Amino acid sequence: LADLPPDEAPPTIFDKIISKQIKSAILYEDNDAMAFRDISPQAPTHFLVIPKVRNGLTRLSNATEAHKMLLGHLLFVAQHVAKQEKLEPGFRVCINDGPD
Repeated sequence: LADLPPDEAPPTIFDKIISKQIKSAILYEDNDAMAFRDISPQAPTHFLVIPKVRNGLTRLSNATEAHKMLLGHLLFVAQHVAKQEKLEPGFRVCINDGPD
């Protein structure tokens, strides 16, 4: 991802959560991803998984070939946290892309 141009998008609430400017209930964190509880849950267990460094990935529709490993890692983190949260026998994964 080092070959990607710098991200010009303005900071978001997620950037503030990553930088710990906004407190959140973090469920998982590594160098590449963070998972935390949603502040306005739509289900009994509702968490978000986001990349810690955007590198242009502010929307799924912005993904490039260079993002493939990170996207896979985010899904891996989602299933890891789901297991940690005891969501067997299954769970739902939803990916939003933009305001609509």
